Amino acid sequence: MAGSGQIRQLKRRIKSVQSTQKITRAMEMIAASRIIKAQGRVRAARPYAEGIHDIIRGLAVSNEVRAHPLLVQRDIERVGVLVNTSDRGLAGAYNANVLKAAERTIAEEEGKGRTVDLYVVGKKGAAYFAYRGRRALQVWEGVADTPHIDEAGDIAETMMARYRRAELDRVWLVYTDFKSSLTQIPVRMELLPVKPTEFEGGREIDPEFIFEPAQDELLNTLIPRYVEAKVFHGLLESSASEHASRQRAMKAATDNAKEVAAKLSRIMNQARQEQITTEISEIVGGAEALGD
Repeated sequence: MAGSGQIRQLKRRIKSVQSTQKITRAMEMIAASRIIKAQGRVRAARPYAEGIHDIIRGLAVSNEVRAHPLLVQRDIERVGVLVNTSDRGLAGAYNANVLKAAERTIAEEEGKGRTVDLYVVGKKGAAYFAYRGRRALQVWEGVADTPHIDEAGDIAETMMARYRRAELDRVWLVYTDFKSSLTQIPVRMELLPVKPTEFEGGREIDPEFIFEPAQDELLNTLIPRYVEAKVFHGLLESSASEHASRQRAMKAATDNAKEVAAKLSRIMNQARQEQITTEISEIVGGAEALGD
């Protein structure tokens, strides 16, 4: 028979589940609002990256870009892998998926006898690799949630400086590409060396234009900015993907909490009915005993 103690315990559990439901619902709404902002940042950054790319393509028609230090092709012995993860959890399979892609990239490079240096954006990625005995050479924290161009510039400059000094022969950027609120795909992009083919197909800039500084100096300035824009793009896409994954995860948690609360309510109602039935039976039995 269900007693009053069991009913009180069920009430406490229902209240706890409903409180959890309110928290997950609030987190779901926050993530939904941040997705919109993250998509806006992606759209706002696109004209800048496209503008740099178009100018480099135009200058590359009449200038030799292959001699630039960031375009130099070398025999690949040491590879850098830059992985974009989040600083916070509760984002479903977001971190797990991009970390799997990073593991595959590392295994592929090491399978070819190359040394891999690891660089990580986000606490989750750093903790994941540290637990497995592979510490990152550098970790950037507090960047993933709302990336800024200055932070992307710091990350890009670190990778470019090591490539210029021939400390790295190739750099992979592993991030999550935001397709929609329901679809985010882990991808990898070869960040360095920059491929000359990326600047093919441009139209020569009108010779009437006067360049200050000279065209070759402009290229030396713009190509690093192009790499920086690619890093920034990866950070923005990863940020939007993180918020989308968190929204879905919190929605699932909210729905589960609702189902658990409903199930506990049914159990509590059954317990109350059993208690009431038992009390009525006792009263009837006591009345009959007194009548006898």
